[in-house]
Amino acid sequence: MKKEVQVHSLFSDFDISLFKAGKHYRLYEKFGAHIMEVNSEKGVYFAVWAPTAKSVSVIGDFNYWLEGEHPLNVRWDESGIWEGFIPGVEKGAKYKYKIQSNNNDMNLEKADPYALKCEHPPNTASIVWDLDYKWKDKKYISKRKDINGLDKPYSIYEVHLSSWRKNMDEHRSLTYSEMADELVSYVKEMEFTHVEFMPIMEYPYDPSWGYQLTGYFAPTSRFGTPQEFMELMDAFHKAGIGVILDWVPSHFPEDKHGLGMFDGSHLYEHPDPRKGYHPDWKSLIFNYGRNEVRSFLISNAIFWLDKYHVDGLRVDAVASMLYLDYSREDGEWEPNEHGGRENLDAISFVRDLNTEVYRSFEGVQTIAEESTSFPMVSKPVDLGGLGFGMKWMMGWMHDTLEYFKKDPIYRQHHHNDISFSMTYTFTENFALPLSHDEVVYGKKSLLGRMPGDEWQRFANLRLLYSYMYTHPGAKLLFMGAEIGQYEEWNYNTSLDWHLLEHEPHQGIKKALTDLNKLYKSRPALHEKQFSAEGFEWIAYDDSQNSVLSYLRKGNDPKDTLVIVCNFTPTVLKDYSLGLPSKGKLKEVFNSDDKKYWGSGMRNKPVKIEKNSFHGKDYSAKISIPPLGTVVFEIL
Repeated sequence: MKKEVQVHSLFSDFDISLFKAGKHYRLYEKFGAHIMEVNSEKGVYFAVWAPTAKSVSVIGDFNYWLEGEHPLNVRWDESGIWEGFIPGVEKGAKYKYKIQSNNNDMNLEKADPYALKCEHPPNTASIVWDLDYKWKDKKYISKRKDINGLDKPYSIYEVHLSSWRKNMDEHRSLTYSEMADELVSYVKEMEFTHVEFMPIMEYPYDPSWGYQLTGYFAPTSRFGTPQEFMELMDAFHKAGIGVILDWVPSHFPEDKHGLGMFDGSHLYEHPDPRKGYHPDWKSLIFNYGRNEVRSFLISNAIFWLDKYHVDGLRVDAVASMLYLDYSREDGEWEPNEHGGRENLDAISFVRDLNTEVYRSFEGVQTIAEESTSFPMVSKPVDLGGLGFGMKWMMGWMHDTLEYFKKDPIYRQHHHNDISFSMTYTFTENFALPLSHDEVVYGKKSLLGRMPGDEWQRFANLRLLYSYMYTHPGAKLLFMGAEIGQYEEWNYNTSLDWHLLEHEPHQGIKKALTDLNKLYKSRPALHEKQFSAEGFEWIAYDDSQNSVLSYLRKGNDPKDTLVIVCNFTPTVLKDYSLGLPSKGKLKEVFNSDDKKYWGSGMRNKPVKIEKNSFHGKDYSAKISIPPLGTVVFEIL
């Protein structure tokens, strides 16, 4: 029996004023489908923003998908919000909005922008759901401020959930519940401090890797329910591991059921294609100058931190947001009101986003994937910055990988490429990324980039990781890097876990595990990782030997570590090294250790003599292994 839509609203006048001003950051509490009881009847309240619509109906499996059976009521306040309570609709019901536009008589079927659950792609309906769950991570959340601070270790394992590991018997990806066991225990075993998921918000097209979203408030149904994703979050927190989500406020796809032309008008996207269409990704760009869109996006960021207890957001493609001429030729973009190329609306949006995130949640971080020299990305908003906690160090990534591709015999002529990063590393709070983008589209795997014979390739890879982990800044490695994948990443298949049957790959995994332990346990490597006070060159100019040597320092001077990297296969014995104080040098890590499939060249404790060298008052003679990094403490 048909039940009429009843007039009901979750919006107060204050909600509406905030929404129109672009300052409502909890819209998920108002919009969408909310299971509730009204006038002693159980059902669902629906609310959607469609200001140019002539009519909006809810269609679903509860009314045979018939338009007009359950028409929503438009609010009187010109907010453009359509709403109403439908008795009898239950959790699990499938639905969409049927929208007739005033603009062009378009008849549209749209998924709910605020849906908490979506059908498994390629199906596109929204699903009535709730977020009822009893969290068990109160202890972790209470300590998160101390765990997640910028003076704490940030060793991030980047994961694409559907291709990390497959259930080979059933030829499918693991579920959220299975990952709560297998992925959590693996990340813990590898001693990473954080995991970062490539986008888990619902997306229609697998080859997009999740970067073309249609369900901004719904974890993808590919792996289970919202509650099962919460269980995965709980499991990571129980293990003491932070979770970072990739978040994509930069663009969205043109799929018919998505946000594009939502009510027959350019509602979420900018109406000017010079600002509203991305030529590289063939996708639509949000209108950052529209207040209601700003509220939508910031509410979405807050939603994941609030309802899913996420510990950080890595914001995708920030450079494409900041510049009006990004990936555009002359004549394809319009300067801002000051004649510049900066997108002033996007800059204002980003500052509002970060201000609200850090105001509302202790111990979380936002991380910008930003590839240009835009100033003060990771500086506070009140000092004129964009307000991110960290920024990806794309220059370091590019220069380092280009350097490592070169045959060691030529590296002496490119020594500046490997030392140059230290001229700017403290201008931002940098995270060093070796991400999924570096192992696709013919770039080769990290191991595949390395020159030399098989032994040298693995030694080079261990050297790369050792240099990365002793360089200032946070660390990020894409899955598969820890086992020495030969092949590029394929989103459609599992990692090549069978490689761990072989000693060289076991060695890479052990070395990386020990580097994570070193980074976590030694304050010198993380306490001042974003401060020039935490770094000092010993010698950056030994291009003849292709050697870098430097000090890393913690708050306590006794925590100082000495790092020496040899970027050639030549063994260097009796290498003189300038040092700041007397005592003894004791090895605490050596990438050439036999347990890592190295040659086994080690240093016994070395006495530091009162002989000046490298501009230091003291020095010692050490042995540097081929294509190796040695880390010493001073006793």
